[in-house]
Amino acid sequence: MRKENQIASGERRSPPVEKWRCHAPLFAMTLMWFLPPGHAQNMPPLSEREFLNDVPIVLSVSRMPQRLDETPGSVTILDRAMIRSTGARDVADLLRYVPGFEVSTSFESNAPQASYHASLKDYSNRVQVLVDGRSVYSPFLWGSTGPGLQAVALDDIERIEVIRGTNAAAYGARAFLGMINIVTRDTLDTMGSTAHIAIGDNGIKDTLVRLGWGDNQARFRLTADQRIDDGLRGAGGRDRVDRLNFRGTLQTTDRDRLDVRAGKSAITAGVGTEGSDDAGLRNLGIDTSFVQLDWSRVLNVNEDFALQYSHMEESIKNQVPNTTFTDVLMNMGGRSSSDALMAQHTVRIRPDLRWIWGAELRQEGVISRALYDTDASLETNFYRVFFNAEWHIVPSLVLNAGSMLERNSVSGDTTSPRTMLNWHPLPGQTLRYGTSRAYRPPGTFENFSHQVYRAASLAAVGFPGGEYLNYQSRGNLAPESIVSREIGYLGTFNNLQLDIDVRIFDETSTNIIEEKKASNGYTKYYANIPGGNWSDLTAPRNSFGREFQLKWRPWHDGQWTVGHLWIDNGQLYPRKPSTSYSLMVTQRFAPGIHFSLMHSHTDAVQEMPYVGVPGPEVNRTDLRIAKELHWGSRKGELSLVVQNIGPAYPDYAPNFQFVRQAYVMLRLEN
Repeated sequence: MRKENQIASGERRSPPVEKWRCHAPLFAMTLMWFLPPGHAQNMPPLSEREFLNDVPIVLSVSRMPQRLDETPGSVTILDRAMIRSTGARDVADLLRYVPGFEVSTSFESNAPQASYHASLKDYSNRVQVLVDGRSVYSPFLWGSTGPGLQAVALDDIERIEVIRGTNAAAYGARAFLGMINIVTRDTLDTMGSTAHIAIGDNGIKDTLVRLGWGDNQARFRLTADQRIDDGLRGAGGRDRVDRLNFRGTLQTTDRDRLDVRAGKSAITAGVGTEGSDDAGLRNLGIDTSFVQLDWSRVLNVNEDFALQYSHMEESIKNQVPNTTFTDVLMNMGGRSSSDALMAQHTVRIRPDLRWIWGAELRQEGVISRALYDTDASLETNFYRVFFNAEWHIVPSLVLNAGSMLERNSVSGDTTSPRTMLNWHPLPGQTLRYGTSRAYRPPGTFENFSHQVYRAASLAAVGFPGGEYLNYQSRGNLAPESIVSREIGYLGTFNNLQLDIDVRIFDETSTNIIEEKKASNGYTKYYANIPGGNWSDLTAPRNSFGREFQLKWRPWHDGQWTVGHLWIDNGQLYPRKPSTSYSLMVTQRFAPGIHFSLMHSHTDAVQEMPYVGVPGPEVNRTDLRIAKELHWGSRKGELSLVVQNIGPAYPDYAPNFQFVRQAYVMLRLEN
């Protein structure tokens, strides 16, 4: 249990080390390769893998560290080796290799998105995204996951845990369909200096510089990076993401640890379509800043306590030109903030029983005269109490049970329970069955939208008072709900070097919130659609399907990874049964050559998110070849990545095309 407590609290132990001194300032990143080795060479790296056994430990399903074969749900783990092997440039693009996800690299709605079992058109707002336990969805952008997926540089990520299925019992409303937890690297693993630069087709120019310094009691990391390209073919202009992230770790006592995180990101994208009446060419800007404090204490060998506070602010600039009514100011901008305070207590009552319980207070505020016709802050408060227990009824049978009690100051109270049984009939074999319920309360815009355009030209064409009411909330929205039932199988065959994960699911959704048009033909509003379909059916709608992922190591230093989804009648929008799959083959050749080949496929969609027209099936093949570099105690890597070897495909809309592009990256570490 002591090992589990260390992982839960983030506590790390290492041999004594000498003081680390930073010797490479930011302005000298290009010379970093030539600097003499620093004291980091005397600090033996101690990675998280040293705490883990052959079965991966998952941190974010129940909020307790658990073996993968004992978690109450299906989990895909994208580790650091896989992240680098894909050649992906952001987290959204990585998620195409997770069964059940649809992915867009477009910035048209806000930022590249990834949606699980649902359409991309809704800002992917039914999946929770965490970075080191901090919720990063956008309160302003309808709960969008897009900006949050751009919050951290890929090189700072240790792993990504993707929970495929609702996780509201542990994390509340936004984990309605699933959850993505981005776990960044420990400061102990990033001592020294690192830099990379990537240059290639389509204006690609990505740069990163990272400095890590400190000792075993206090260590720090500062990362600055930039991601630039010319965007999709047909898009309005260049896309740019600038980030600055800081993390400090203070081991104040043998039992106490404090982590301080702060950062800022700025997204600038050319979006829109030339000549469009209501979506003309323009620059979209999304600025986000945050601070996060995590304190944890090991109370004793069987108990941990953790406290977290976070504050986030975002500012949106999105002024849309209108080519017909040139005096109409179409503004989609504004700002928002969120504050969250969470406390949790983990207890092992006896060897076969442990639980975690806690509470969270969260406040979100949105200000936008453009969207709400008021300068007041529209605030929503969340009050949450959660409990999750793990009971080994017998050594081969594990019961996970838990629930989230949630009060929303606008839409009322909900309870999201979950029960899951994991049975190990044989070593390395696990059967899983369980049910869960989740709710998603309406967001601020769904609840309170009042977007009105005022201009003399509108009066001239018959709009009373020169007012065009684009959105008008009708209120009285009920929270969306879903009941999920799943049967799972997890098998490890060591003699074949094979791991298999199968999930069969049946999901019933009600009160899904969708956009509709008023009788005047132009004013839009949001309403609960029974059954999650466009038509006014009274019965709930079911979706069912199966997900499959496989990891096979057929020979030395080689691995095949396969993901597959078949789904009938996606729950949040009408579509025919569809299939998506991915294949990734990696091989390491001596001396230090790495090869990766990736392919992904998505069936034709019934409705593309931006224009509402049918979209074709999408096939994409990527290639990466890398060579390790060594120069004394320094190391690096030179890699070539080719994305979309095949023909261009539409992304988000027919006129936005993802074309073949290649880039070369040089990475240096000291």
